[in-house]
Amino acid sequence: MVRRISQADHARIAAAIQAAEANTAGEIFCVLAREVSTYRDVSLLWAAGAAFVLPLALIPFGFEAAWIPGISAGWDAAHLAGRGTETSQSLAAYALVQAAVFLFVYAAVRLPVLRRLSTPRAVRRARVRKAALHQFLAHGLHVTEERTGVLIFAALGDHQVEVIADSGIHSRVDQTVWAEAVEALTDGLRADRPADGFEAAVGLVGGVLAEHFPPRPRNPNEIADRLVEI
Repeated sequence: MVRRISQADHARIAAAIQAAEANTAGEIFCVLAREVSTYRDVSLLWAAGAAFVLPLALIPFGFEAAWIPGISAGWDAAHLAGRGTETSQSLAAYALVQAAVFLFVYAAVRLPVLRRLSTPRAVRRARVRKAALHQFLAHGLHVTEERTGVLIFAALGDHQVEVIADSGIHSRVDQTVWAEAVEALTDGLRADRPADGFEAAVGLVGGVLAEHFPPRPRNPNEIADRLVEI
């Protein structure tokens, strides 16, 4: 896991953004998110599914209340009048097993590694994308003069990186050109060198913007040059 980025690293990233924007009319902004979602709903679904399915495997083995200590105290209801009590005890024991399975599975999939592995990739990607779009709008990247804002977004808990470009760029630049920037940032995060990763990604994004959107005669800095951690 990437440790918190130092003030010196923040300064390096801000300087990289400033240098990149000197050659373009585009605006670059960086966000590092520790966690975009708790995925509690996914964990609950896994736990509920396991509690429903796994105890069924006990039935072919003749599951009964006596398997659970303290439920029937080891006594059998041999008389027909006692069968109702035995059935109730068996149902109570089965419900107890379900509850135990639910709690165990839920606790297990709340562990960060298992939570990531148990969450479908499509779900994680959708939530990372949603979080990135939220940051894009929250920091005003959609209201630049020529709609040339670009967000570089990293989600640590999900091990995913997003690059979002505003409509002015999207209409003129093939989205595949951002792949190198995504790879550069991913490599830096994987090596626990986030500042290096962001610097490289900013440089690559800046190169694309400089090619398609050279600086204007009046080229104000519309978005703060910095990395935000959330």
